[in-house]
Amino acid sequence: MDTKIRDARKEDMPAVLELIKELAVFEKEPDAVITTVETLEKEGFGTNPLFHVFVAEVEGQIEGMALVYYRFSTWKGRTLHLEDLIVREKKRGTGLGNALYKKVIAYAKEQGLKRVEWVVLDWNQHAIDFYERSGATILKDWYTVQMDEKGITKYVDTGV
Repeated sequence: MDTKIRDARKEDMPAVLELIKELAVFEKEPDAVITTVETLEKEGFGTNPLFHVFVAEVEGQIEGMALVYYRFSTWKGRTLHLEDLIVREKKRGTGLGNALYKKVIAYAKEQGLKRVEWVVLDWNQHAIDFYERSGATILKDWYTVQMDEKGITKYVDTGV
């Protein structure tokens, strides 16, 4: 199998969006993706890119991706956030996910970062087991907090 992990290019964004949508289905949120190819191109390849993507290519086809971006920790300084790592269902179990994961961790090391962080769903035991075997720590005493667009508007408009 001819496999290559590489930096994504702007022209890869249609395939990246397909993978994002496949991840949404896997995470039981098939209608949650509202981003577009145009948004990915603008935000990832403009003057000040907001994220970086690695793709896994097999026989010239993009079969997986990992999207990362920088965050700032008041305790650690600049850190890397792994937003999504997805391999097409038909290619899972082939080592592509592991190769992408290694690329992300190596990228963080190359950048001199003190931490890489990400979120994993509590029901995704396969991923949890993989991350723990890799040396990552699952923080069970922290909650992920989000506010959606409706909540933002309501809070700003009413304070409640």
